[in-house]
Amino acid sequence: MQPNENIFRTCELKERGFYFKKIKALINSGEIEQVRRGYYKFTNGDSFSDIPVIKKLFPDGVICMESALDYYGYTDRVPCVWHLAVDSRSARTRFKIDYPIVKPHFIRADRYTAGITEVKIDGTMINIYDKERTICDILLHRNKVDAEVFNTAIKRYTTDNEKVIPNLIKYSKILHIEKKVREVLGVWL
Repeated sequence: MQPNENIFRTCELKERGFYFKKIKALINSGEIEQVRRGYYKFTNGDSFSDIPVIKKLFPDGVICMESALDYYGYTDRVPCVWHLAVDSRSARTRFKIDYPIVKPHFIRADRYTAGITEVKIDGTMINIYDKERTICDILLHRNKVDAEVFNTAIKRYTTDNEKVIPNLIKYSKILHIEKKVREVLGVWL
């Protein structure tokens, strides 16, 4: 077992010969800590990224909202929580954990998959909404996003040379926000 593997399920520890007493001893010595019931992580100083933990705990999660804005460089604020989109039928209780701090966004199945792409963050492949879906989401939830974050994101998106306007239009139709997109972005697009 390598400390850089980051997070383990109880069954994975048992497969490697770490049974209850050994796991308890590792917790007591401070070598590992329980992330949530059935999940453990090494406490060494080599692991600074939450991404592998998020990927392991929430394999169906999609980085969204302010967390996606941060990844794309559309905000100057580093979010204090990880925003994750999940299917609306997901169990709510699995998000009640102390680490990492996650804010789930429960998305209807017909909207959930639109705009999912996979990127590598801190050496881990993880799902994230693309730029256009992220912009549509902040337009849809404008009243829940800080005004400065919203304005910065819109300005940076409109000047981004890699934006894909057809995708923005497609997602706005799926999310039923075509009018908002035209009102807010129409002048710059």
